[in-house]
Amino acid sequence: MSSMSDKVSGKANEMAGKAKQAAGDMTNDRSMKADGTAQEAKGKGQHAKGEVKDAAKNVVDRA
Repeated sequence: MSSMSDKVSGKANEMAGKAKQAAGDMTNDRSMKADGTAQEAKGKGQHAKGEVKDAAKNVVDRA
């Protein structure tokens, strides 16, 4: 995956995770809330991976 697709997928997972957490709160469904928390964390990791790829590319481009 490219850095941009990692970032986009990451943001999508973060948003979906937050939505699941909110739905879990409203319905008092702890399992859904936990799934949302995990999905949000996955998204943050994907986004960070994209940032690292960008940083590495910038270092290589300057060399």
